[in-house]
Amino acid sequence: MKKQEILIALGLLILALAGRFLPHLPDATPLTAVFIGSALYLRQKWAILVPLLAVFFSDFFLGSYDWRMMACVYGSWAFIGILSLFIKKYPGAISVGIMTISSSLLFFLTTNFAVWAFSPWYAKSLAGLMYCYEMGVPFLRNMMIGDLIYVPLMVGVLAAFRSPARLRSYFASYAR
Repeated sequence: MKKQEILIALGLLILALAGRFLPHLPDATPLTAVFIGSALYLRQKWAILVPLLAVFFSDFFLGSYDWRMMACVYGSWAFIGILSLFIKKYPGAISVGIMTISSSLLFFLTTNFAVWAFSPWYAKSLAGLMYCYEMGVPFLRNMMIGDLIYVPLMVGVLAAFRSPARLRSYFASYAR
């Protein structure tokens, strides 16, 4: 890893940890921004590993729950990390925006399905699944708010840190 890449990785790791440990709305953390920022500015293996390490490390201190639900949470984050790698191939505000919204929805759909499937809280029926999703809407809202704030900030800060010309290219894609 180059010095600049190490600094970016450490910065992303610190931001992800701070976002999970400091007080925040439930699910309004910078994790999606860290996954997208990692995909844009780190090599492929580090782009997924750095944010997953942040999730794992913070879960170690914050606690965990049923291993099946945890596997779904980690699987969702890993999948978001893999999908985020496409942004590097197709950079621009539109692809970042689509990835941001898709990440929130993907995480909501998969993790709430796991809660329905593996917890005793909801009837194992279509009505129970729909009720589980209904109960999760406030968390989706919070995650979407957090993602729509953190991702543009993250992309802008990293672009400015890495290359001022790259920052201008993101904003120029809005003008088209």
